[in-house]
Order: sequence, then structure tokens, then C-alpha cells
Amino acid sequence: MGVFLTLIVGYAFIQRILSWIRTSRFKREHGCKPAQRYPQMDPILGLDVFRAFKKSAVERKALDAMTQRALTMHRTMTVSIMGQSFIMTAEPENVKAVLALNFDDFGIGQRMNALGRLLGKGIFTADGSHWKHSRALIRPSFTRAQVADLDSVETHVQNLIKRIPKEGATFDIQPLFFNFTIDNSTEFLFGRSINCQTDPSKSAFTEAWDYAEACLPDRMRLGKLLFLWRNRKFEDACELVHRHVDGYIAERMQGRDEKTSSRYNMLSELSSTCSDPVELRHELLNVLLAARDTTAGLLSSVFYFLARHPDVWRELAAEVAQLEDRIPDYDAIKSMRYLRAVLDETLRLHPPVPVNIRFAIRDTTLPLGGGTDGRAPIFVAKGTAINYSVWAIHRLPEVYGADAEDFRPQRWLDPDRPLRPGWAYLPFNGGPRICLGQQSALVEAGYVVVRLMQHFGRIDARGGQFREHLSLTLSHADGVKIALWRKGV
Repeated sequence: MGVFLTLIVGYAFIQRILSWIRTSRFKREHGCKPAQRYPQMDPILGLDVFRAFKKSAVERKALDAMTQRALTMHRTMTVSIMGQSFIMTAEPENVKAVLALNFDDFGIGQRMNALGRLLGKGIFTADGSHWKHSRALIRPSFTRAQVADLDSVETHVQNLIKRIPKEGATFDIQPLFFNFTIDNSTEFLFGRSINCQTDPSKSAFTEAWDYAEACLPDRMRLGKLLFLWRNRKFEDACELVHRHVDGYIAERMQGRDEKTSSRYNMLSELSSTCSDPVELRHELLNVLLAARDTTAGLLSSVFYFLARHPDVWRELAAEVAQLEDRIPDYDAIKSMRYLRAVLDETLRLHPPVPVNIRFAIRDTTLPLGGGTDGRAPIFVAKGTAINYSVWAIHRLPEVYGADAEDFRPQRWLDPDRPLRPGWAYLPFNGGPRICLGQQSALVEAGYVVVRLMQHFGRIDARGGQFREHLSLTLSHADGVKIALWRKGV
């Protein structure tokens, strides 16, 4: 027994030596130098860092804390938390390597374990060949022909306008946008909207979806301890969402969807090449997550900024006035340069997914972060988590200037200093996993902004300053409280 144990220990020791030799050779070949470490008293469990990060999250200042670390310490740092090695980066070239140049070296980790109970295995939760299959299945739904069809959007915009209170009354426009986008998204996805804006009885689906989605970040944070999660309400919410979507799918598969709109819908497109109802549900729910929340968050932030920048409101109103009250079509929306600048600037300061993460699936490198000046490559061991802050990258002064924290749409239109941020602008991710629906989101958001500005001639801010609410996407913790006045009043 003693000899056997000695052999095992000796074998493990030799393997460690061989691994150290391979790693050392790999680092030399790639010119890697040590990365700067984030200061921590506990380098094993990282409990001190965990508590500090948790405190900033509770105070709703996590995003600003990330920016301060990047701007005042180092753009790229390593840290260990709860036994997991992290590389935190706000360096565009590193993000470019992760998302594009070295795409095959990184994966999304155990996202499926945390999100799969609600979303299933689809484009957002899958990796590798399954992700490629999902992307190929969904891509045809985002051609220009589908994105340019704005007729149904107008119906839901009119329902939204009806819910805006009388002139000068304070109200929170954020929940109205979330209801609008779920109505619009379900029509695009299923061919029939749930119409929660007009039918209060449909609120059960929305409430179940909202609750289940709100639980997902906690499930992600548990990581390998997810098996400890027990939440009956979450399970019931997932079941309700699945039953509702399965009903749409069953009607389509059995040819009983006579109430479905004659307009294009994703379910019809997908069912022409996929006959598995479970796979259909997975893909539809994955798209619903992105289509609903990101656009609602973008619209909420647009009106947050417009209410606080009357000069921007006036400039945008002047551009909208050129339509002479005509309902805009796709080409009109795309031609409005100042509108696009407002959307781009909003997405810069309030990106829908302000923080993201990837995991190294093999030993690899990042191009920057090593050495005392941070300009040398760094080694990334298999299993390391790369946490990249889009929020911080969008505030880099060398890219956006000394006023990077300011809302200034004109920065995108300056002919003397054209802004070409490249990988320092990532509101829709980048590389092979870039968001398929980005043009759809921009056109939909632009259309809504124009239509509301055609109805309302004045806006006023009624709430306080932005406080972050970080779920899978970004929203305003305190809502977006404003007042609007109809034109001519």
C-alpha cells in the first residue's frame, strides 16, 4: 500500500513538473510577461475582494467601480475569487482577441447550467457546434426585409402612447417600454402578440417571465454550487412560460394558428426547417430574452438622457420635424444622422450588456497586460475567466476624450475629429457572436423615438440620477421618471 501511494504521489509530482515545463515554454514562445495583480489580502479564496465587489454591487456602484479600477490602476489585472482565477480587462485589444482573433480559445462556460431551466439550449446559452446550428437557424429572420417591416410596431407604439398620462404628470416610462417590447417581440417571434399593454389578463406570462429572468443572475453566481438552489416559485414561473410558448408552437405545428398575423414571424420561419417543438421553444425563448430587454433598456436610457439634455431634445426634434409628420419607414429611420448619434451615444454610456465573461478552454494568451507597462502579452491558463467591462471601455479617455463621461451625441458627427472607436465600442458584442438583431433593435428603437417625438413636444426630468440595476442586461434601478406634454398643449 505504501509503495502504491508513493507511486501515485510521484506520478502527480512528475505531471506537475512536466506541466510547468510546457507552460514555461509556451510563455517564452509567446513573449508573455506577468500581469499586474489586483491587491488582495487573501490570494486563495479572495474573500476580501469578494466582499468589496459585493459592497459596490449592493450600493449599485459596481460599474463605476470597474471603471475607476481600469482608469486609475491597470487596464488588465488578475485576481482570484473563491478559487477561480479571473483576468479583469478594459483593454479593447484584449477583447478583440477573446471575441474574434482567438475566438476558438474561449467559451461561455457553464451558462447552460444556470440559464437552461428557463431558456433551454439555444443561441444565447450554447457553445460550439450547437451554437453554430442555432445561429444558422435564426440568421434568416434578421434580413433587411424582416427588419424593415414596421407596420406592427406602429400598433404597439399607439398602445404605448395611450398609456402615457396627461400633460405634466410624473410617470415612469421604463415599465411602459418593457411592456411595449414584449408585445412587439412576441408578435415578431410567434406571429401573435400577447398584448399585455391592452389586455391585463395577459400579465401572468409577463410576470412569470420577469420573475424567472430575475433569478438567473443569482443562479449564474452560484456556479458549481447551483445544485443547492431551491426555489419553487422559479420552477413554477418557468413551467408557465414554457406552457405558453408551447401553445403557440402546437398551433403552428398542427396548422391551427388561424389567429396568427399574416406578417412574417420567426416561428413560421424556424418551423419550416425544424420540427422539434422543444428545440423551437429553446430558440424562441433565447431570442425573446435579447429582443425584449435590450431594446427596452435602450429606449429607457434614451429618454433618461433626453429629459436631462434639452439641447439634444431640440436638435433631435428639428430632425424629426423634417418628416413633416409622416410615419417614418425603414429608409427614413436609417437616414436620420442625429437620431443615430443619439442612439450610439446612449449605447456607449448605457450598453445593454455592460459586463461580460468568457472562459479559456485551452492555454492561450492575451496581447496586452504583461510587464510593468502592461504592453506585453500575458499567459491565460485553461479555465481562467476573462471578465471584460464594456462599461469601462466605453469611457476610455484616449478614445472618447476628456469628456467621455458626458452625454454628447455630437461626438459621433464631428467632421474634424471623426470618431472610429473600433473595438472600444461594443454595445452588441463583436466577432462571430455579434448580435444578429442589432439592426432590428436600432431600427425599432429609432422608430419609437421618432413616433413619440412626433406626438410630444416637451419633456421634463422628474427622477434622480441613474443607479444601475444589473441583471442579464442593464436597466435603471429607480426607473425613468419623466413628464411629457403633447404638441400644441
